[in-house]
Amino acid sequence: MFNKNYIVLLFITTLLFSCTNKSVDVLIFNAKIYTVDDSFSTKQAMVVSGGKIIDIGSNDAIKQKYTAKEVIDAQGKAIFPGFFDAHAHFLRFGESIFTAQLYGVNSWDSCVSIVKSFAKQNPTEVWILGRGWDQNLFGNKQYPTNDQLNLLFPNTPVLLSRVDGHAAIANNKALEIAGLLNKNITLVGGKIEMGANGKPTGLLIDNAVELVSSKVPKATSKDYQKWLIAAQEKCVEQGLTSITDCGLMANEVDEIDALQKANKLQMKLHIMLSDATVNYNIYLKKGIYKTDKLLVNAFKIYADGALGSRGACLLKHYSDRPNWRGFLLNTPAHFDSVASVLINSPFQMCTHAIGDSANKLVLDIYNKYLPKNNDKRWRIEHAQAVDAIDFNKFGQSNIIPSVQPTHATSDMYWAEERLGKERIKTAYAYKALLDQNGWLPLGTDFPVEDISPFKTFLAAVIRKDAKGFPTDGFQKENAITREQAIRGMTIWAAKAAFLEKETGSLEIGKKADFIMLSDDLLTIEASKILNIKVLATFIDGKRLYKSK
Repeated sequence: MFNKNYIVLLFITTLLFSCTNKSVDVLIFNAKIYTVDDSFSTKQAMVVSGGKIIDIGSNDAIKQKYTAKEVIDAQGKAIFPGFFDAHAHFLRFGESIFTAQLYGVNSWDSCVSIVKSFAKQNPTEVWILGRGWDQNLFGNKQYPTNDQLNLLFPNTPVLLSRVDGHAAIANNKALEIAGLLNKNITLVGGKIEMGANGKPTGLLIDNAVELVSSKVPKATSKDYQKWLIAAQEKCVEQGLTSITDCGLMANEVDEIDALQKANKLQMKLHIMLSDATVNYNIYLKKGIYKTDKLLVNAFKIYADGALGSRGACLLKHYSDRPNWRGFLLNTPAHFDSVASVLINSPFQMCTHAIGDSANKLVLDIYNKYLPKNNDKRWRIEHAQAVDAIDFNKFGQSNIIPSVQPTHATSDMYWAEERLGKERIKTAYAYKALLDQNGWLPLGTDFPVEDISPFKTFLAAVIRKDAKGFPTDGFQKENAITREQAIRGMTIWAAKAAFLEKETGSLEIGKKADFIMLSDDLLTIEASKILNIKVLATFIDGKRLYKSK
């Protein structure tokens, strides 16, 4: 017969044990967890409950305190905060999945062949759309014309965007629908290329593209859902949990918001609204909009075009095209007027600037309005070519250079032809830009570049492309460290969006957005970085992806 005191003691012990073993959703142990906190510390175990990290520490300490619905033995694998892409085009990427894919194609004939196959496989398409061609990959590096498209598709409009979206080829049917077939229009910030016969060649540069793309039938809610879900599937496979989507319209934000609220879209999105009157009218009155997965607090302004299409605005003429400096996409007065409005609002001003002239103009306007030591976090997107005397203008007013390292390794094959031997030295200067404020958000700019964050890491740290070129790295003096690159892809990207208190690092109280990798980005050999696989991706503590 049990002693009464023994029964009481057993009851108390059981009660105490149950109290100290809190029930949680997920417990991960035996891991190398890079917290990306201020000291870049590593831990062994982490606990998730209610979508947030509630504890993090050693294996023994964590396992003694919690019981979990899901227990994961990481078997020594590296865990990082989910990658945060600081500059991409999430919605446009999803849309592009359902168009003709022309990325990396090395001849215009091959592009036309792909479009022909796409049209055959999609016979109900009212417009044939495609994206990704790049004349710099063609043998002659010359812009194509629409002659072949006119022969193949005399009655169906075709619009094929260049890889960077700053140029396009339209066939005659598309030009006819846009009212451009027999017109020679002069544009601010754009150009309709004309042939020797006085007729359009089909080539549209920058603002000219909108004249045709605006005639494409409007997307439906069903289209948006298809695009966004497809984009999310691709992103979580790459370990992406948050993305800054650059340049959306208010109605597109509404579509995203509806899908997230219906729990159909889990990807966390920081939105930059396009520089459009309708967006200002709605959001300057409405103010910053924030939910658990969506933040709309910025406007995307477009200073110039792209270097690859010679639309980037330079201080001196292009080295491979005398008497041509590119152009601004709007007047300096417009950029100044936007700054004068946004400085008195809670919204960020985020300006696309590629050429050294565009960067100088935007930096000067920003510095005109921003006080020193401000925390407005106004950004310059890309900051590709910066005049040597302008670098310190970033630090003077805490202006954030938001860069995409794979632009350097994609452009390096021809960028010096555009810029010359001197200007190229201060182009893609990521280390010099990081030194201005001590931090630097990194992105991919997908679908302009590949979606892979690992290519971002490789380009930022090793300064090589996927082919391992060049042997010694491209302008290696502007490489950043592995730790800096990880911060740029996580906490600094979050900080550039005002989200660093919620995500971007693995700390108690933050959202449980994290990834498990097959290898450790901090220690793996450079030649093996692109072999790393994402084993699992979690958003708010829920596994959205698991490798097969």
